[in-house]
Amino acid sequence: MNCTNFDLGDCRAVLALSEARSFRLAAEQLGLSPSALSRMVTGLEARIGARLFDRDTRNVTPTEEGRAFAELAERLVNTAEGGAADFTAFIEARRGRLTIAGLPSVTAGLLPDLLERFAAAHPGVDLRILDALSDSVVASVARGEADLGFTAGTVGTRDQLSFQALLDDQFVAVGRTGGLLSEDRAYSLAELLRMPFIAMARGTSVRELLDGACARIGQPLEPRFEVSHLATAGALVAQGLGVSALPRLTLPVLGSPDLLIRPIADFGASRRIGLVWRSGRTLSPPARAFLQLVRSGPLQGAD
Repeated sequence: MNCTNFDLGDCRAVLALSEARSFRLAAEQLGLSPSALSRMVTGLEARIGARLFDRDTRNVTPTEEGRAFAELAERLVNTAEGGAADFTAFIEARRGRLTIAGLPSVTAGLLPDLLERFAAAHPGVDLRILDALSDSVVASVARGEADLGFTAGTVGTRDQLSFQALLDDQFVAVGRTGGLLSEDRAYSLAELLRMPFIAMARGTSVRELLDGACARIGQPLEPRFEVSHLATAGALVAQGLGVSALPRLTLPVLGSPDLLIRPIADFGASRRIGLVWRSGRTLSPPARAFLQLVRSGPLQGAD
């Protein structure tokens, strides 16, 4: 048997005729005329070099070869229909995988609501979240390891990435309840810098903006503590060891309910949060669906 000499239409014809045992009934099921179905089966038998049905004026009976072909045809049709259903589900963003890279403060402060809504609308899509610093987010998207990336700032044209700004993440002062920020008012940056100050390490988007704000008011940053992780900064503040200036989206990462949040009167900058993806590449259906969700309304956690 030459397996290239038949197609799914032939398979469906054999299956219908094997079940109906009648050219008229099988033809009705397939939407063909009995004569067209007869010509299809005769042509198939000629191509594969085997008689599939014994027929006379009253009966149509599968031969041994016909029964074997029907078993093969059933497997092929089921595989094809299952694959077509899977592909349709993928195209409609009902199945597949979506990988999102993001700054830890974004994945903790902005993504939970988005992921809840996306998962409810697309329960068959597997979600993978990559927590990383801003440069690593950009790199993972550029390399194709992530479909989309939430990052701070903008991206250069050399990165061959598209960037859509989503929100401006305002800086606030963070202190311990009953501590240095006990007055319910806005504080100047200079006031905060005169207190024991807890700063994020160099190389982070938070530190870069803080350094710029200090330069604008002409006062150097001399932190009492310098840390690499937001949770560490939160723990030190909660212990009463100092104050910090952090973007609002970072607050869920700090991990302590005993914190006071106060406005900063003159910080003069905010952290631009945006979404990046590879330019000139068609996004997967799940990625397109997530991007549409992000664009559809205000983002929770962005207040």
